[in-house]
Amino acid sequence: MVQDKTTDAAVIEDLFRQQGEAVQALFAPFLPTAGARVPDPMDLQHWAMSAAKLQKMWLDFGAEQVGQGESLLARAGGTDGWQAKWNKWLAEIAGALPLANPDTQAKLVEDSIALWNAILEQYGSGFTTRKGEAPELPRKDRRFGDPRWREQPVFALIHQTYLLLAERINALANDLSGVSPERHEQIRFLTRVVTDALSPANFPLTNPMVIERTLETQGENLVKGVEHLLTDLRKGQLTHTDPDAFELGRNLATTPGKVVLETPLFQLIQYSPTTENVLAVPLVIFPPWINRFYILDLNPQKSFIRWAVEQGLSVFIVSWKSADATMAELLWGDYIRAQVEAIDVVRARLKVPAVHAIGYCVAGTTLAATLAFLARRGEADKVASATFFTAQVDFEKAGDLKNFIDDQQLQLLESLATDGFLDGRYMAATFNMLRGRDLIWSYVVNNYLLGEEYPAFDLLHWNGDTTNLPFKWQKAYLTELYRDNRLVVPDSLVIDGTPIDLHRIATPLYIQAGREDHIAPAESVWKLTRHVSGPWKFVLAGSGHIAGVVNPPSSGKYQYWLNDDAPATLEEFVAGARETRGSWWPDWISWIVAHDDTRVPAKGRRVPGGRGDKVFGDAPGSYVKAR
Repeated sequence: MVQDKTTDAAVIEDLFRQQGEAVQALFAPFLPTAGARVPDPMDLQHWAMSAAKLQKMWLDFGAEQVGQGESLLARAGGTDGWQAKWNKWLAEIAGALPLANPDTQAKLVEDSIALWNAILEQYGSGFTTRKGEAPELPRKDRRFGDPRWREQPVFALIHQTYLLLAERINALANDLSGVSPERHEQIRFLTRVVTDALSPANFPLTNPMVIERTLETQGENLVKGVEHLLTDLRKGQLTHTDPDAFELGRNLATTPGKVVLETPLFQLIQYSPTTENVLAVPLVIFPPWINRFYILDLNPQKSFIRWAVEQGLSVFIVSWKSADATMAELLWGDYIRAQVEAIDVVRARLKVPAVHAIGYCVAGTTLAATLAFLARRGEADKVASATFFTAQVDFEKAGDLKNFIDDQQLQLLESLATDGFLDGRYMAATFNMLRGRDLIWSYVVNNYLLGEEYPAFDLLHWNGDTTNLPFKWQKAYLTELYRDNRLVVPDSLVIDGTPIDLHRIATPLYIQAGREDHIAPAESVWKLTRHVSGPWKFVLAGSGHIAGVVNPPSSGKYQYWLNDDAPATLEEFVAGARETRGSWWPDWISWIVAHDDTRVPAKGRRVPGGRGDKVFGDAPGSYVKAR
C-alpha cells in the first residue's frame, strides 16, 4: 500500500498540537502566570487602543503593497509559496520517518503520560508554586531557562512535552536507515528546522513571558512587535540589532588607511603603520565576498587588522564589490585572477618578491586554487606563506550548508536571481537558518512577541550587512565545489588554460579551524592538510566560524589546540593535542615572524597616501558602503 505523504505530514503537527491542546485544556484556569496582573474594566480602553493600533498598522501596510513592485518575500514564493515549502518539508519528514506507525505513536503517548504524572507529582494538588520554588524538571533546554516555564504546571507540561516529542522525532531522523547518506543528512536537518520552529516559546499563547508581558502592557508589546515585523517585511530581512547604532568609519572599520587600488571587482586598502619599523614581507588579506570585510575590523578592541598592524606588519586587505548587473558574467576564475592581481600590486608597490596571504572562508578556498594556479605557472614564490581561516577545499563533509545543494534548491536560487546577481538577503536567510534557534527564533520572540528594543551589537550588525553575489559564479561554486567536489580532483578545474592541482602547493600553510564551526566544520577544514605537498601547521580554535577567528588576545576568551606530531586525521590531532587558553593570534604571528623576521623602516610606500602616492580615498573605502 502506497502511503499518502501529504496526509502523513499532518502527523507531525498533530502530535505537537494535540499534546499542547490537552495540557492547555487541563489547566486552562491557571494560564495567567504567577503574579501577572489580570486586567480590570478600567484597562479596556487601553486594550482597545492597542487593538486599534494593530489594525491600522496592518491596513497601512496592505495599502503600501498595492501597486508596489514585487517584494523580496513575494519573489521568494510569497506567503503561499512559503506555506507550500513548509508543507513539503513536513511531507518529506513524514514520508521518511515512521511517525504514523501505531507502535511509535503508542510509545509516544505512553511516555507523555508518564512524563505528565511525574511532573504533576512535583506540584501537588494546588497546581501552582511560588516564584523561586519551581521544581527541577526532567529535560533542560536554554530556550526554557526562565523560571516562569516551571512556576506553573501548565507551562512545565507544555515545554516538557514539546522537548520529549522533539527529542523522539529527531532520534528517529538520526536513526533512519535505507537512504543515501546525503538524503539522511537532509532529513536530519529538516527535522531539526521543523521541530525548532514548533517550539512553544515561538507562540504567544504558549509562552508565559509573552502572556505576562501582554497583560502588564495591555498589548503594547504586541504593537511594538508588529512595528518590528512590518519594518522587517518592508526591508525583506530579519533585524538583529539597532540599525542606527553603527556607522562605517565612525565606530566600525576605523583602522586608519587608504584605498591604494580600485578595480571593477575590488578595492585594495593599505593600513597606516603604527611602528617605526615593519616586517619586510607584507600581509594581504582576502575576506569572503559573501560578507563585508570589516568582520576583521569591527572595533579597535576586536580588530584583527589593527592588531596585525601593531605587530609590525604592513597590512593590505581586499574589499570586494557587492555584485550588480555589470558583474553578471563573473565566474570563479575572475576572483582567482583578482587575488593574483592584488598580490602582484602589493609586490610592485613595496618592491618585495613575496607576500604573506590570508584567505577567509570562500576566499580561503579561492586562495588554495590561487596557490595551485601560481605553482603550475612557476610563480609559487610570489607567496611566502598562506594562512587559512575556516576554509574548505574538500567538500565531502561540508556541514549543513550541503543540505541546500540539490537540483530543486538550485532552481529556486536561479528563479530568485535578478539581472545576473543574487540578492544577499537570501544568503543571509540561509545562513541564519543554519542556526535557527539563535539567529531566527530567539529574535522572533524578543522582537515580535515581547516587543523589546534592539540591542547595539556590532557583530550582528555586520551579520545583517549583506552583499549581492554574481549568480553565475554562485551556481558554479555550489555545483562544482560543494556538490561535485571537483577542487580536490587534480586538473578537473581549469583557470585561464591552467589546470588546478592542489597537490602542487608547497607554500608553508597555517590552517585554522573552529571547533564549533557549523559553516566550515573542523573535520572538513582539516582535509586541506591531505591535499598539499608543503609544510603545514593546523590549529583548532575554540568557538565557531566568527568568534573562533575574531578572538583578540585582550579578550581572554576561548582556547586553541596544537599537536606537534604528524596526525593523519582530526581525531588523532585532537587525541594528542595540547590546549592553550586564550587567543591563537600570538601563535600565528610567531609563525609568521619565524619565516622571515627582517624589518625595514616604515616610510615611503609603506605609509599610504604620502607625496606622489595616488590613492582613492580613506579606509574603509566606498565599495564596503555600496548596497
